[in-house]
Amino acid sequence: QVHLEESGGGLVQAGGSLRLSCAASGSIVSIDFMGWYRQPPGLQRELVAGINSGGRTNYVDSVKGRSTISRDSAKNTVYLQMNSLEPEDTAVYYCNVRAYTRGRGTWTYWGQGTQVTVSS
Repeated sequence: QVHLEESGGGLVQAGGSLRLSCAASGSIVSIDFMGWYRQPPGLQRELVAGINSGGRTNYVDSVKGRSTISRDSAKNTVYLQMNSLEPEDTAVYYCNVRAYTRGRGTWTYWGQGTQVTVSS
């Protein structure tokens, strides 16, 4: 129903920046929420940042002031700009989208994940 294409992960030195992108495609009627979760090695998955259809954003405390989430509604794409990266930001980052589609209604979709590694 909905396919999420993630890009932008990689290896970066501490203090560097990365921008993650996630484009949603398929029989989408509307999108309520777009966000990024991350799962560090051996830890639980957590919400990093999210943005709803009204543009309201929220961030986990550890990235506030260092990251900005934005969305291009025309392209059904969400971006996460991460600056001043720290080794603690190392994780697999997953795109998360809650969308309404014909045939399935409202459903939450996950991307396959993109690795972000921050070296000290």
